[in-house]
Amino acid sequence: MRFEIVGAIEEVETIATGTGVKIRKFLQKTYGRARWRKRKGIATIRLPNGKLRRVELHWYEAHGVGKRDFKIKTYVDQS
Repeated sequence: MRFEIVGAIEEVETIATGTGVKIRKFLQKTYGRARWRKRKGIATIRLPNGKLRRVELHWYEAHGVGKRDFKIKTYVDQS
């Protein structure tokens, strides 16, 4: 599913680091060797149909590489 993040990501937390990141080998092969972290946060997104929704996002992040592979985990709003 494609979506656009509108605004800032809030309430950011780290879920896993180091060997706790299950797809670390894939991330290193695809994006390069780095200290990968799995993170989560709340953000407003725009769906392909134009609706704005508040969601919990999960993604992988590394210094020098940035945020990669965003995934919508749950919808926070009641729409």
